[in-house]
Amino acid sequence: MERNDVVKIKGKPVTLMGTPLKVGDKAPDFTLLDNSLNPVSFSESKGKPRLISVVTSLDTGTCSIQTRTFNKELEKLADKATAYTISADLPFAQGRFVKENEIEKIQVLSDYQTNSFGRDYGLLVKETRLLARAVIVVDKNDTITHLEIVPEGTSEPNYTTALEALKKVLD
Repeated sequence: MERNDVVKIKGKPVTLMGTPLKVGDKAPDFTLLDNSLNPVSFSESKGKPRLISVVTSLDTGTCSIQTRTFNKELEKLADKATAYTISADLPFAQGRFVKENEIEKIQVLSDYQTNSFGRDYGLLVKETRLLARAVIVVDKNDTITHLEIVPEGTSEPNYTTALEALKKVLD
């Protein structure tokens, strides 16, 4: 499925590929690579609330800010939730970013190999094979309780709304 009425990059519409998800849907499982090329599956964190922060590339200003902001805010939650930042960056570039920015509360994962996460979550940008910026909150039963696809790729998500949604699903 393709949609070109959801996201713009610098004002120009782009095409999202994959299945569009909505609040109330079950979050699809995924297996992506961590910075050491080890597979990490979403199902490994089953039973815990999860925040999925999706960025285009950690080497851009807005994506860097988004990841660092969520990392800082998650420090306040005392490990009650699992958090991921997902991009199509190479795992080695992600590892460099994690080290340089002291990212400790978010597991950074790469969808570069198959783009399966992007397609399964309806966030794969056809024109670039990168991911559209989004924030997803999933409860302990794997139900999506919050989904924000940022309409302008160069804009930041609504951190307050996402964090409030995450706090609502914490025990």
